Amino acid sequence: MQKIVLTTLFALGMSGAAMAQIATDFAAVDTDLNGSISLSEARLAWPDLTENAFAAADTDSNGELSAEEYDALLAAAAAPAAQ
Repeated sequence: MQKIVLTTLFALGMSGAAMAQIATDFAAVDTDLNGSISLSEARLAWPDLTENAFAAADTDSNGELSAEEYDALLAAAAAPAAQ
């Protein structure tokens, strides 16, 4: 799954430089404190995030990112920077 998200991020132009500006604390991004992150919340923390990249990370297709989905998105986006 992470490979799919990572591939999607690269295809959509997400970079390690963009990743450096992303809030990594799930609780800080979940501004309405409902236990998940909407696209609008994610874009506040990650302005370059596209709807397609968000949808790829939303593995259960419920329109929100769980903590696990958000962590996987962050890990996939950070992977190139770590190499």
